[in-house]
Amino acid sequence: MTRLTLAKFKEKVLTNSEVKKEYEALSVTYNLKKKLIAMRKMAGLTQQELAEILSTKKSNISRLENVYSSSSPKLSTIEEYAQAVGYKIEINLVPIESSC
Repeated sequence: MTRLTLAKFKEKVLTNSEVKKEYEALSVTYNLKKKLIAMRKMAGLTQQELAEILSTKKSNISRLENVYSSSSPKLSTIEEYAQAVGYKIEINLVPIESSC
């Protein structure tokens, strides 16, 4: 019996419409948090250093970047974070694809 690769497993489970819907909903948050971490690292900052710039605690930065955190930060918080690491926010809204 051969084991499925991660790519094949993902392809298989995403054929289930409920799983696919949940995956797509979570992917936005996951991708945002990955981007935040990448921006901070590109700026050469640790979580502690960024926390000091933003006058907050390291635990708040950690929670903001944690892909498993259920907290949902305000847009203003993300904007402050982005500015502190040398970025600005652009929001792009796109139509939801119809399954019809």
